[in-house]
Amino acid sequence: MPSAKVLEQKKQSVVQLTEKLKNAAAGVVVDYKGITVADDTKLRKELREAGIEYTVVKNTLLRFAVKEVGYGDLENVLEGTTALAISQNDQIAAAKILTKYAGAHKDSFKIKAGFVDGGVIDAAKVNELGKLPGREELLSMLCSALQGNIRGLAVALNAIAEKQGEPAGDAAPAEEAPAAE
Repeated sequence: MPSAKVLEQKKQSVVQLTEKLKNAAAGVVVDYKGITVADDTKLRKELREAGIEYTVVKNTLLRFAVKEVGYGDLENVLEGTTALAISQNDQIAAAKILTKYAGAHKDSFKIKAGFVDGGVIDAAKVNELGKLPGREELLSMLCSALQGNIRGLAVALNAIAEKQGEPAGDAAPAEEAPAAE
């Protein structure tokens, strides 16, 4: 039987892990068995740069924490080697990086499951989530779409002005209003 000191340390670990899970926007549970140290270092660096906390966790400690948070469906994947990637702000960042990595290292790295916005998702859903465009990509797509519409409006207005006989861009200057004092 473990000593009281060791038991207290484990309880503290479960409390800390529970708090991380409660405050996370999303997380992914993976099986990292068989990856090289160099690959693991590169993966950890990429995750850290994206603001994702990645740690190896003991299955029993994680099992207590997921029960406490209400992610009991994760219990059935807590076997073998387990690592947990938690994102505090971005729902797809961890899934995106880990899905890409799992695709490149199929024999040694496997996504087990995940959670997002308070719900547990299976490995297939994590993979789908990882294939979605990120926030920056979506904003870029939106800007391109809006810019195209504005450009079309400008061309149409220019054609109307030319049809009415006014040269484009040579509109009479508006009178300047006196400056407010």
